[in-house]
Amino acid sequence: MPGFELFDETEKQQIDEVMEKGFTFRYNFDGMRNDVWKARELENMICETLDIKHAHLVSSGTTALTTALAAAGIGAGDEVIVPPFTFVASVEAIVLAGAIPVFAEIDETLTLSPAGIEAVITPKTKAVNFVHMCGSMGHMDEIKAICDKHNLVLLEDACQATGATYKGKALGSIGQVGTFSFDSVKTISCGEGGAVLTNDESIYNNAHMYSDHGHDHIGMDRGAESHPIMGSNYRISEMNAAVGVAQWKKLDRILEIQRRNKKALKDALAQYPEVSFRVLPDEAGDNAGFLSIMLPTEARAQEVTKALGEAGVPAVFYWYGNNWHYLKNWKHIHEMKSCAKLPIDLVADRPDYNNVQTPQSDAIMSRTISMLIQLSWSEQDIQSRIDAFAKVFKK
Repeated sequence: MPGFELFDETEKQQIDEVMEKGFTFRYNFDGMRNDVWKARELENMICETLDIKHAHLVSSGTTALTTALAAAGIGAGDEVIVPPFTFVASVEAIVLAGAIPVFAEIDETLTLSPAGIEAVITPKTKAVNFVHMCGSMGHMDEIKAICDKHNLVLLEDACQATGATYKGKALGSIGQVGTFSFDSVKTISCGEGGAVLTNDESIYNNAHMYSDHGHDHIGMDRGAESHPIMGSNYRISEMNAAVGVAQWKKLDRILEIQRRNKKALKDALAQYPEVSFRVLPDEAGDNAGFLSIMLPTEARAQEVTKALGEAGVPAVFYWYGNNWHYLKNWKHIHEMKSCAKLPIDLVADRPDYNNVQTPQSDAIMSRTISMLIQLSWSEQDIQSRIDAFAKVFKK
């Protein structure tokens, strides 16, 4: 999965162009930069590849989520549905926007289930933060139909799913707004970075203003720009965008390698009766960054995880016990604890996050393990993993 595995001279050349001809700030300084605009270049590449109208780069996947929420008009007191299996930033962005996270059940796609979403919709629900975990999608036709029926914003967190598609449409472009992450271990890496994706002109305008202190970016004089809205500083630098330009050109190659490597492992594991696989509503669109398998019981999942670790197989994740990615382990979310008072503290009827129950999700995730698919594997690396699986499962 990590794009950094394919770092080479092309990333250095892009950075050198900024250093020799351009300027590190993404806006203005027109006379100093010799028409070198790396953020603009990467945004245009993303739009062309994904067939979307607008992409706006920001400093991280987390700030992309924060910007997307604000740009779509989601804020104080709004309820946002979110899965219990995600990266914690999905929840933090909602809370820091002044909104209220509402946890719903996932299904064996490892993403929010249509029934889970329907079960928690209230008059206060404003959006669904649909997270395409581990590189793939949920039942997107049903999900979008539910959002349309209830007039909800569908925000697609595709931070782990760059390049993935559903029925030919890029994940992140199905709803009103989507997000990517380009951090150090993502499919495409800028070192640090993210993107807001949308076909909605109003959301795009809000996004580029909100992420730069409300600047409207009209004209060539930053000091003369208007500020139609308040915002913050979530700008990406030209240095990070330059890395992304080189990386984006490798996207097709990255996806081809990931899919080939994943298929080799999946084909090998398919022979074992105790192994079942994550449900993929459109397998051809999977970006193949992870292979996720399900075992018969929680105890067996823990046993297999331990055995693979002892066999020297790296990057095997038992998410149910992972402090980054599953609700039951997030004490700071249960207690809504930060270093200062949070907006949600003013909400009298907020959920009791110490007692959120997601039994269906627990039953799925307690039996699920995932393996990171790496780009640098040799045939011998893949075979060594297949051999390790054989020892574990034949026992």
